[in-house]
Amino acid sequence: MSTERLSVVVTRRLPEVVETRLAELFDTTLREDDTPMTREELASAIREADVLVPTLSDTIDAGLIGQAGDKLKLIANYGAGVDHIDVATARQRGILVSNTPGVSADDTADMAMALILSVTRRIPEGLALMQSGEWHGWSPTALMGGRVAGRRLGILGLGRIGQAVARRAAAFGMQIHYHNRKRLRPETEEALEATYWESLDQMVARMDVISINCPHTPSTFHLMNARRLKLMKQNAVIVNTSRGEVIDQNALTRMLRAGEIAGAGLDVYEDGANPRLRELKNVVLLPHMGSATIEGRIEMGEKVLVNIKTYQDGHRPPDQVVPSML
Repeated sequence: MSTERLSVVVTRRLPEVVETRLAELFDTTLREDDTPMTREELASAIREADVLVPTLSDTIDAGLIGQAGDKLKLIANYGAGVDHIDVATARQRGILVSNTPGVSADDTADMAMALILSVTRRIPEGLALMQSGEWHGWSPTALMGGRVAGRRLGILGLGRIGQAVARRAAAFGMQIHYHNRKRLRPETEEALEATYWESLDQMVARMDVISINCPHTPSTFHLMNARRLKLMKQNAVIVNTSRGEVIDQNALTRMLRAGEIAGAGLDVYEDGANPRLRELKNVVLLPHMGSATIEGRIEMGEKVLVNIKTYQDGHRPPDQVVPSML
């Protein structure tokens, strides 16, 4: 690689320490305000930069990648998920794609457990009551939720995040079950005390809580569709801290409103949160904050820096993504 400084365009505001280091190492163009770039701005960045640093709010599809000239060589994504990037087209154009895997596993798992507890123990309802000033004292029958200990937790996707959820849930006394495309090694199952279900349908029908922890890929789009959601027990709860597209949100909304599912905790959405979900007391909605910790966001930035610097030094980025990984 040339010793000339790489030109790097960052599409969103990042933690200050990350932006400072990017500016020190590269010829970096930072975003002045924390708003997503327009498609025209993304197209301009793709034409002008050696390296683009996008986030999940940026759709880098084949049409945009087709506007890149010979200059763009690396898309160093700030985040683990790359379903917003057409990795195959980038690869055809000779453009590398990297991500930041493993950083947010614990943070996201914490949020999954927070959602499970919030829904089953009706925490938002209690908070709303206190904030309204309408609480008039303790009652033995008020806001009774359910105990999580002893409940069956079915984890859809027992990767880094799913395993972190399993460890936390086990500490609360939950029974761990999972479905994966491929079964894990016996020693991993034993360490997590996890029961494998080859059939997702059979697992869904028997769980008290479902946690979505698989990535969004063509094969997982609406994996929890209307038919599969109807298999859930009426007193079951579903939480999603992965990608909104894994659940058919409209079907979920209908079933929650009809009382066919006991509750849901959602941190991610398919094309935004369905407004009808906000009306339901048995639904906890968060604004995609599963990985929103200072430590995690800085670590993500550090991985971006390492990927760009390694590429600049003439080596393959350690977190390069290839289509076969998706």
